[in-house]
Amino acid sequence: MGILSVLDREHTVAPPGYSRWLIPPAALAVHLCIGQAYATSVYKTSMVKHFDTSQTAVGVVFSIAIVMLGLSAAVGGTWVERNGPRKAMFVAACFWAAGFLVGALGIGTGQLWLVYLGYGFIGGIGLGIGYISPVSTLIKWFPDRPGLATGLAIMGFGGGALVASPLSRQLLSLYDSGYDPDVSTSVAGGGALVGLFLTLGIVYFAIMMFGVFTIRVPAEGWVPDGFDPATVKQKTMVTTANVSAANAIKTPQFWLLWVVLFCNVTAGIGILEQASPMIQDFFRGDDGKSSVAVAAAAGFVGLLSIFNMAGRFGWSTTSDVIGRKPIYMMYLGVGIIAYFLLATVGPNSTVIFVLLAAVIISFYGGGFATVPAYLRDLFGTYQVGAIHGRLLTAWSAAGIAGPLIINGFLDREGKPGTLTAEAYRPALFTMVGVLAVGFVANLLIRAVADKYHESSETTVEASR
Repeated sequence: MGILSVLDREHTVAPPGYSRWLIPPAALAVHLCIGQAYATSVYKTSMVKHFDTSQTAVGVVFSIAIVMLGLSAAVGGTWVERNGPRKAMFVAACFWAAGFLVGALGIGTGQLWLVYLGYGFIGGIGLGIGYISPVSTLIKWFPDRPGLATGLAIMGFGGGALVASPLSRQLLSLYDSGYDPDVSTSVAGGGALVGLFLTLGIVYFAIMMFGVFTIRVPAEGWVPDGFDPATVKQKTMVTTANVSAANAIKTPQFWLLWVVLFCNVTAGIGILEQASPMIQDFFRGDDGKSSVAVAAAAGFVGLLSIFNMAGRFGWSTTSDVIGRKPIYMMYLGVGIIAYFLLATVGPNSTVIFVLLAAVIISFYGGGFATVPAYLRDLFGTYQVGAIHGRLLTAWSAAGIAGPLIINGFLDREGKPGTLTAEAYRPALFTMVGVLAVGFVANLLIRAVADKYHESSETTVEASR
C-alpha cells in the first residue's frame, strides 16, 4: 500500500514551475491507447472465422465495450474526481490491459464469451475511466483555453485507430506468415490473434503508465501567467460558480446537452457504420458494378478517421473563440445541410460525397472534444469530470441507436454492398431529423440557475 500511495491525489500536486504543456501528452498517452476501440474491424473477419460465428456475434464485443464506456464513466465519475487523475488513469490502464489478456484467453480456448467479458466488459470499464480521467485536470490547467486542452487529448481517442490499425496488421503478419497486411480479405489464425491481444495489452499498459506518472494537478490558487479569472465573467454562458454532479443531473441544461450529444453522435455513427459499403453503393452503375474499388473505399475510411481526429482538435479550439453554443449550432445546423446534400447531390459526384462525409465526421469528432468545455462553461470546474461521465451515457445510447437506424432501413432494401444510393436516402433523411432535434435542444440551453450552485466552501477542493 505504501508503493501505491504515490497514486494518491495529494502526491500529484505540481511543484512550482511545472509546465502545464506536459499535461496534454500525459492525457494523449491514455487516449491514444484506448482509441484502439475504433480499430476492431482490422481483426473482425479473423475472429469470425476463428470462432466460426457471425459478424453480428463478433460485433457484440465492440457494442459491449461502448456501453460499458458510458456506464463506467457515469458511475465512476465522482470517484475519479475524488481520487485524482493519476489513480484513475492507473485503474484505467489495469482494466484496459486486463481486458486484452482475458480476451486472449478467450481466443486461445475458443470461448467467445470470455472475449465478451475481457475486451467488452472489463476493457470497456477501462475505456470509460480512461476517457474521463484527464478531462477535469486539463480544464483546470487551461482555464484560458479549455477547448484547446480537451481537444488535444480527445483528438488522441479519434486518432488511436490510425496507429492501432497498421500496428495490428503488422503484428498479425508477424505472428502468422500466411496473413497479408496489405490485403483486406486476408485472415489470420487463432494463434496470431492471441499474440496480438497479448502484445497490445502489454504495450498499451506501458504507454499508459507514462501518462500515469506524468500527470499532475495544479496547486491551490494557481493560474496561468497573464490570465485574469475575472475575464471569464465577461463571456456569455460561462459561469464562475460551480455545480456538483448530483445537482447537475437535476438541471434542464444537462439533459438538453445530453440530447445534443446524442443527436450529434448518432448522426456521425450513421456515416461511420457503413462508410466503406456506402461509397461503393452510391456509385454503383446500371450494370451493378461500383466505380469505387475496394482499396479506394478503404482509403475513404482512413480519410474519415483523419477528419474525425482533426475535427476534435480544430473545432474544439475554435470554440474557445466563438463559444460553445455557437459551435454546436454549426455542428448541428451545417450537419443538417450536409446530410441533406449527401442524400440528394452526393450520388452525382464522388468528390462532393467525400467532402460532405468528411465534414459530417469532423463535426462528430468536434462534438466529443467540445462537450467537456461546454460542461465547464455551464457547471464550473467542480466535479466537471463526474458530470462529463454521466453525460457520456448519451454516447452509449447513440452507439445503439445509430446502427439500429441505419441497419433498420438498409435491411429492408437489401444487403450493404449490393444497394444503390436511393436505398440510403430514407436513413440519411432520418439523420437530418435527428440533427434538427439536437439543434433545437442546443438553442434552448441557458445559464444554470443560481439555486443549483455550490457554496465556495464546498468547492475549495476544485482548485487543487
